[in-house]
Amino acid sequence: MIRYCFLCIFLFIFYQVSSDNLSTLSTTTTTTATATCSQEKKNRTDLIDDCNCRIADLNDLNNNKIYPVLELLTQKNYFRFYPVNLKKQCQFWIDDSKCVLKDCAVKPCPIDQLPETLRQNKNHDEYGKYRQELQTNEQEQCIDVSNDDLSLGELNKDLSEEDKQTIKKWIQFDDNKLDNFCDIDDETSSDIEYIDLSLNSERYTGYSGESTKRVWTAIYNENCFFMSDSKAYYNLRQKRQNFRQLCLEGRTFYRLISGLHSSISIHLCSKYFFPGYLGLSDRWGPNTQEFSRRFDPKKTDSEGPLWLKNLYFIYLVELRALDKAIPYLERVTYFTGNETDDKDTKNLLKNQLFNEIQKFSHHFNETDLFKDNEQLKYEFKEHFRNISRIMDCVGCDKCKLWGKLQIQALGTALKILFNQKPIYAFQLQRSEIVSLINGFAQLSYSIAQLEKRFKPFVAIT
Repeated sequence: MIRYCFLCIFLFIFYQVSSDNLSTLSTTTTTTATATCSQEKKNRTDLIDDCNCRIADLNDLNNNKIYPVLELLTQKNYFRFYPVNLKKQCQFWIDDSKCVLKDCAVKPCPIDQLPETLRQNKNHDEYGKYRQELQTNEQEQCIDVSNDDLSLGELNKDLSEEDKQTIKKWIQFDDNKLDNFCDIDDETSSDIEYIDLSLNSERYTGYSGESTKRVWTAIYNENCFFMSDSKAYYNLRQKRQNFRQLCLEGRTFYRLISGLHSSISIHLCSKYFFPGYLGLSDRWGPNTQEFSRRFDPKKTDSEGPLWLKNLYFIYLVELRALDKAIPYLERVTYFTGNETDDKDTKNLLKNQLFNEIQKFSHHFNETDLFKDNEQLKYEFKEHFRNISRIMDCVGCDKCKLWGKLQIQALGTALKILFNQKPIYAFQLQRSEIVSLINGFAQLSYSIAQLEKRFKPFVAIT
């Protein structure tokens, strides 16, 4: 009987202890599962769309390794001076905008302050301008002739509709053979100015309102892949919300433009102008309220964080292009006439920048696009060229400068990625190399500012 009582007591204690352990194990398992699911969800939101890469990893790469190198590189003579034509007329509408600040103006670089090779180019341009003026004066001194005599030399420029369509096919055929994704300013033009980018940083200029809205609307509407049932021009919100339904090429086009737009906005927010009042001086600094207005999900119908995510997408695309062009870029001399500066430039590129970007170059795969579809590639290229032409419609010189440079940088990146020629037969103009590095540096700066200045205000999901 006593044995039986002891046995009962033992079994009761064992059952209680076992139940407690099972309960603890169950609670621990549930907590672990919840934490795992939460971590998986966080990892998914941290991934960049259409790229197998985490934002946290890119932040670490850019902010600690790439951005410091680009800061040094863009101060070198080869990358400081950018040739641009700011006098081109807008092909799409008459610009009636005005800038609020004097900082909207660009400070051209005097010829005597240019590197030796660029001075030679400008002197040649000045001579060409002089010859043109001389020829004009000579023509004005020609003997007048009667209208009847003039008609003998007139050209008949009439073309039938059939001829026009035939010529259009010729142009399309020739364009398909060109690698350029954007219009490049003619560096021999007398309207070309060399701009010292270090004296004309991208920042807030006061350029806003209907003029900027018109420019950005026109740019986004160049995405020929938007859903056909969305309104043709101004219903951009509907188009943006439908972009996930697009093919890979359409999503890529949208994310590139959206990412560039985000980068430009971050520059304006991080270098904002605060006018002085009540005896206080004017100052430049970050404007967190303006950043929130542009990207806060509550103020952007939850789109703001997605726009910021697209910044990382365009960063990866340009990083991939730089990596693909390394064999070509390593052969460039980067000559400016300053032997020490030129040597430092090549060293920064070859031994620092190129080494870092190679580690992340595989996250964007350009071979997934335009598979056996040359017509789609042609349309993509043609619409992107139109965006480069829209840049001539920007009403603020400083905004136009950085808009043209960054569109050329992206166009150069696309040219590299989709180039069919072997690398030894590849060719880039000096302005394309300068824009590519500076454009990538602008994206790099934006990512660094997100982490440094604006991280607490908008979570990127």
